[in-house]
Amino acid sequence: MRTSTARLDGLGTTIFAQMSALAQRTGAVNLGQGFPDTDGPHEVLEAAVHALRSGRNQYAPGAGVPELRRAIAAHQHRFYGMELDPETEVAVTTGATEAIAAAMLAFVEAGDEVIVLEPYYDSYVAVIQMVGGVRRPVTLRAPDFRLPVDELRAAVGPRTTTIVLNSPHNPTGAVLRAEELEAVAQVAREHDLVVVSDEVYEHLTFDVPHVPIATLPGMAERTLTVSSGGKTFSFTGWKVGWACGPAPLIESLLKAKQFMTFTSGAPLQPAIAEALMLGDDFFAEFSAGMRARRDQLCTGLAEIGFDVFVPDGTYFATTDIRPLGFDDGLEFCRSLPERAGVVAVPHQAFYDDVEAGRPLVRWAFCKRPEVIDEALWRLSVLS
Repeated sequence: MRTSTARLDGLGTTIFAQMSALAQRTGAVNLGQGFPDTDGPHEVLEAAVHALRSGRNQYAPGAGVPELRRAIAAHQHRFYGMELDPETEVAVTTGATEAIAAAMLAFVEAGDEVIVLEPYYDSYVAVIQMVGGVRRPVTLRAPDFRLPVDELRAAVGPRTTTIVLNSPHNPTGAVLRAEELEAVAQVAREHDLVVVSDEVYEHLTFDVPHVPIATLPGMAERTLTVSSGGKTFSFTGWKVGWACGPAPLIESLLKAKQFMTFTSGAPLQPAIAEALMLGDDFFAEFSAGMRARRDQLCTGLAEIGFDVFVPDGTYFATTDIRPLGFDDGLEFCRSLPERAGVVAVPHQAFYDDVEAGRPLVRWAFCKRPEVIDEALWRLSVLS
């Protein structure tokens, strides 16, 4: 009896699930998996309650409820000047993860090559493998995690069809600069590639502005922009995401998506529509608050003795563990709950080039200040 296929070879359990299970088992402070420990805005919660109580509990349209699609289009225009038709150029998905998976099913044939920025969010690897694609990593290296443009160009081959972009970038926290985005755009235009741009941390940047690659010349017609409400509004469990782009790309994505979830979160979709229409003060305060917690964590980790790479965006900070006498991030993270009562995530889980990520560890700062303080106090035993 066959119990698995080659499509799943080597995938295993995600590192996030492993580390969160370790935190639960040991009672450690979880700075591993990226979820906040407080809920988002009260008015958004109330909008969900209202939807639940007003009969919006059956299937939503496959492309998403109309008010959410309109709110997404309005958000893209408000923040980036993008003009989108909510009827044909916006699709709601079960989180950004489903949008990425549906895009790979829609755009990648078996044997096609897909360029990804390494280290990469692990679902990219899984879905590329499951559709029969071949990943071509381009590595962002410590300490600055900048895009090596020459390596990007060298990664393009005759079977390359797609670039999966991620900025602000998880796990490094790098935000691609204008010249880096233009380099990606130039490669995509020259080789007629589709760009799938994961921008879920778009409202979490510090000093460096987020620029959607779809706003660059010649890119709107070849870019699928992906985001979600989970990270921006602190409702990660709702799994309400979306994809924006030209009608032909959205149509293809929906052809794949309809046979996945078809639709989900019907009463949560109008609530996220309300969230997207919150005032500018919400977005500014959210970013400022997360920046303060970034500084709190990074300062504390540096005082303990880690080599800290302060991120430009997201809610993750990366450290090199070698100054404290460790050299293997996976081994370090597996022993850390017993050693110090804290959970973090090893970078090497996100690399083909394991050696490039071996001494690096990712820490999440999307936690209450007192939780960060407790984690730092526990980690001080490493000093």
